[in-house]
Amino acid sequence: MSLLDARELLAFPGGDNATDTVIGNVHFNLTTLDFWNYTLYSNGSLSNGSWCLLTFAPYTPSYLLPNGTFLNVTWCWSPTEPIGVRAGLGIAYAVLFGIALILTCVSLNKHGKLHLPAEKRFFPIGRRWQWYWGAFVCATAMISLLVSVDVDRYFLPELPIILSSFFWYLMQIGAVALVWEAVRHWGSWMERQFIDPDPFSLRIDDRRSKVELYLPLLFYLLLWLNFFMIVPRNWTAIQHQRYPQQTIDEAAPTATDARFKAAAFLLAGCWLVTAFSLRHSIKYYCPRNRGVFNRIIGFVRYTPLRFALILLLAAALIGYQGLVAFYFDYSPLKVGGLDAAIYAGGYTPALLIVWVQALFGLLNPNEDLELQRQRRVRNQALNLEMGLVLKPSWWRRVNGEHMDPNEGVREQLMRNVREIHGTKPAGPAAVVSEGLDEPVEMTPVSPPPLVSPRITSPPMEPYTGRSERRRQERTAELAAGLLFPEAAQTAAATAARRRAELMMDGPPPPSYTDTVRGTQATPNAQAPNVARSLSGQSSGSTNQPPQQIRSMLDV
Repeated sequence: MSLLDARELLAFPGGDNATDTVIGNVHFNLTTLDFWNYTLYSNGSLSNGSWCLLTFAPYTPSYLLPNGTFLNVTWCWSPTEPIGVRAGLGIAYAVLFGIALILTCVSLNKHGKLHLPAEKRFFPIGRRWQWYWGAFVCATAMISLLVSVDVDRYFLPELPIILSSFFWYLMQIGAVALVWEAVRHWGSWMERQFIDPDPFSLRIDDRRSKVELYLPLLFYLLLWLNFFMIVPRNWTAIQHQRYPQQTIDEAAPTATDARFKAAAFLLAGCWLVTAFSLRHSIKYYCPRNRGVFNRIIGFVRYTPLRFALILLLAAALIGYQGLVAFYFDYSPLKVGGLDAAIYAGGYTPALLIVWVQALFGLLNPNEDLELQRQRRVRNQALNLEMGLVLKPSWWRRVNGEHMDPNEGVREQLMRNVREIHGTKPAGPAAVVSEGLDEPVEMTPVSPPPLVSPRITSPPMEPYTGRSERRRQERTAELAAGLLFPEAAQTAAATAARRRAELMMDGPPPPSYTDTVRGTQATPNAQAPNVARSLSGQSSGSTNQPPQQIRSMLDV
């Protein structure tokens, strides 16, 4: 029997006597029914205002006790009806939202990973909020759709219609927040790409930064006002749709009151803020256009396809919420409402929004990886401008500079010694033969004697100067000489050879104390004070022939 049938009062059918009635081929005491104010309705229910039970087969009670208690009773708020069109479509949509939830979690895992150090200006959670809201939309939609199965199956409307409507409104809020976070983060990502080559190209105290600071506050203010207009209210009147007159008197006025209408306009304000945020990002981070007509063309041209789709879907979602706030017949809050309108306007836009987000999330790369790629491209362009040609990655492996991650301590020591000696193995065979013929180990752990005849490295005098850096270098050289005596000898020989090469151009110039300015130093010069005393005599410089400069060392 349909829930929308007229719920008319019926007289109790006659029985064996004046105090007996037969309902569903079961005899009941009519005196007891009258005493407890039970009334029989045309839809097959028996109610006294507090309790309601079914009387048609196979749910007819088996016996009535004198205290008014029925045995084997089935209440009116039980899922006794078969699954209808609304319930079947709800299951199908719940499956689609479940798949979208999985794809959203995959996108969250992909785009939420950090491949670069976190920056104070761009928090990692900023890129994840759109996926958090996507998961929220999928979860609330699945709850609303699965609960709508019991909306069809319950004999009289009760808690399922309230839960379905409640989570449907939460899904609407989450879908609008998802669109906002996607657009807002795109602007943040554009700013990050804009300042990555030059961190000082944008100011942090201009009009642009102030707008980006206050826009999220305005959006979430409107969104939370929408939430408080809808959620904290008395939802009991929504389930009062047990007969047509009750629906007209209680359910319809509640579902179309002023709070639901105001909530729809607040959600429209959120959409306008989102569109303005997109326009703001295109204005500052994309090529500018002059003139009103060219700006409109540029806005359409530089708007990503993803945002063009989800903004239109969000507008349709908000428009449907405003429609049901004025017309109860198209509302998902109505039991037995128009299923085509409920699913086409109530659930399809939100489903398409999360699917578009998930698909583009799978196609787009991780932002950190994309930023690394852009940096490599810029570095290659700069190297090309300066004429630098970098060696390929295989160059080090070919020249024996490849570091095997599985090498042991012995191989690491051999490689370090080869780097100190300046030699490279010819190949793997040379490494093996070198390791077998000349085992390389560090010096013993036990401290050597203070004077050891085995150390042949040249002695180093302690550094007595003031330079801390030179003292550290001298200490490092001394430690290297103790650990690798052969390397110290090689370094000393190299330094001596270098000094000999420098001396091939001639002796160093004489010092200031060994010469007398303007005179020739005499062999019997005894002290510097004599030279100083002779430098003041001008007669010597005029009597001597001019000095012949042989090289730059004599200057």
